[in-house]
Amino acid sequence: MFKKIFKWIGRLLLLFFGSTILTVVVYRFVNPPITPFMIAKYFEGGSKQIQKDWVPIESMSPDLPLAVIAAEDQKFMTHNGFDVEAIEKAIKNNQKGKKVRGASTISQQTAKNVFLVPSRSWVRKGLETYFTFLIEVIWSKKRIMEVYLNVIEQGDGIYGVQASAIIHFNKDALKVSRSQAALMAVVLPNPVKFKIKNPSPYVRGRQSWTIRQMSNLGGQSVVKSFYED
Repeated sequence: MFKKIFKWIGRLLLLFFGSTILTVVVYRFVNPPITPFMIAKYFEGGSKQIQKDWVPIESMSPDLPLAVIAAEDQKFMTHNGFDVEAIEKAIKNNQKGKKVRGASTISQQTAKNVFLVPSRSWVRKGLETYFTFLIEVIWSKKRIMEVYLNVIEQGDGIYGVQASAIIHFNKDALKVSRSQAALMAVVLPNPVKFKIKNPSPYVRGRQSWTIRQMSNLGGQSVVKSFYED
């Protein structure tokens, strides 16, 4: 009986690893048509439409990847999916009862946005870690950034920087200014609460900080490799 149980467990594990690895490989070349995150948010309420328009990273202003790196993950180009220093700092601050910003990297955010539904559990965190490892191994940094910028939530029912740029600024993602790119980046922790239109003083403050960081990091040279053949 135990042999049969272990046999079935083995088959299930093989199916899980095989299907998930295959999906990540496929998405290296094929753009995800929709994500579990988008579907879950649709059924949660709010906007009853999903507004998105996929564009390659070459059709985005270089200030967009630069802005999200500056605002969300300044070690994106050099880490392997996880910012250990930020995680340790978040744990220490949490133990002290301090309110801290999350330590999730862009790679982790991409993994959970593309492959998982919104929830809070150790199982989901484990799956997020697993998918983060996979995309860091199988995808390039350019592909991770391209997918990220096309699936991030930018408002109620709005996903990706192209749809966001058209809705909020009446222009394509390629044409957004540095200031607009920074504004799109700083709402990412909670794009329904933090508004791109009519931003709060807090959002404006974060926008100004992000613009300074974009310059301090080296400007568009940071993401130059994304736009080279």
